[in-house]
Amino acid sequence: MKSIDEAPARHYCSLSTVQRPRFLSPVTNEPHHAAIAPEPSPPHVDEAATIGVLSIVYGAFYFCRTNLSAAVTGMTQSIAAGGLALSSTDVGSILGSLKLSYGLGQLVNGQLAEHVSPRRLLAMGMLGSAAMNVLFGFSAGFYALLAIWAANGYFQSLGWPASVRVASNWAPAGRRGRAIGVMAMGYQVTLGLTYVVAGFAADAFGWRGAVFVPAGLLVGAAIFMLVFLRDAPEVAGPAAPGEQNPDVEVPRRAAIVQTLLATLSNPALWILGVSLGLLNACRYGFVDWGVTHLKEVQETTISTAALKYLVLAVGALAGAFLTGWATDRFFGGRRAPVICGLLVLLSVLTLLYGWAAEHSVVATVGLMVLIGFCIFGPQVLLVGTAPADLARRGTPAAAAGFVDFLGYLGAALGDVVTGRIKAHGGWQLVIYVWAGWALAGAVTAALLWNAKPRGDMPTA
Repeated sequence: MKSIDEAPARHYCSLSTVQRPRFLSPVTNEPHHAAIAPEPSPPHVDEAATIGVLSIVYGAFYFCRTNLSAAVTGMTQSIAAGGLALSSTDVGSILGSLKLSYGLGQLVNGQLAEHVSPRRLLAMGMLGSAAMNVLFGFSAGFYALLAIWAANGYFQSLGWPASVRVASNWAPAGRRGRAIGVMAMGYQVTLGLTYVVAGFAADAFGWRGAVFVPAGLLVGAAIFMLVFLRDAPEVAGPAAPGEQNPDVEVPRRAAIVQTLLATLSNPALWILGVSLGLLNACRYGFVDWGVTHLKEVQETTISTAALKYLVLAVGALAGAFLTGWATDRFFGGRRAPVICGLLVLLSVLTLLYGWAAEHSVVATVGLMVLIGFCIFGPQVLLVGTAPADLARRGTPAAAAGFVDFLGYLGAALGDVVTGRIKAHGGWQLVIYVWAGWALAGAVTAALLWNAKPRGDMPTA
């Protein structure tokens, strides 16, 4: 019988790794007062490649999630003009149905992702979402649209927990902020591309073009995923000599009930979820309603308004990467101070945006870059990095799914409230409400001001 020391180094989940003492953790070995965390060992070559593939794969989900923003105007037009004659309240309910089913799906699929192959879940989600978009384009009645878009939300919810599990399988805690930040950059890119693709498709083919064209792109991304993505290091095959990643551990998965109880009994995850819900209410105000807002306030075309919103993704890209890197490097893994600061700034910038949209195109575009940074910087930390940090051992996907569940309950409520306020109180009141949500999110996140990654702490 071989001793532990004789075990092959390529087996990442060997006892020498899984039972590593807490004081050897790449993150938690820092004293609480440390301001700058040490650099972990360089990433394994396959780790970097996998995170790059994940950024493309998960980003592609956004083609069929945020594309409806370019269809809102057409859906509210009269039937004679090629629209569906829906009210703003109807559209808000349809948009909110995706968020509600997405959130419920996260609660279920976060647990499922701990036990089922992430590649299988990703394939089901991508192909199912594309199918729902096509079906949506061929439908007309309010209740049919509501049900189809809700089903789309469930298929969309298969993406994030599976992606977080793959990222956690490959990247150790000391690189987790940067890894998930890079992964999240993918959906900042596709967020911007979706505005352009869906906007021009809606102008060229009517509002239905905004769902048909993105569906084709998502199918192509699903094929790419099946070819290039692997679930974990051992699935990718043995590492080359000298290229082992000793920091990564793949703990044995707990039973579903045990995983669920470990998740629900973790108060930090509830706080993260409430903060994310408030941020998402503001975030999807911009994402779902922003193009319509600029079209009406600045009296322009859908494609022109969508092009202006493209810059939101520029700030989002920077925010997604820099905030994760900064919390790893300068805050010893503490995410809350950065989250709070950016959400307070988002509240202020939202109020300024409301004024700029009515007075200056240049100021509007400039503010949208900063707003993108302040939305998606903390969003990536709240939805991926912080849940993985504060999850109990072996449950990162379940933690991320639960937090995203609470976050999308906030997003669903935000869409419905935005639609009603827009119909009865006008855009200016909508802007005030968006700013208030961001500020409330900052106050909630402050409750975790000193929280740091659990590292190798055992399951409680």
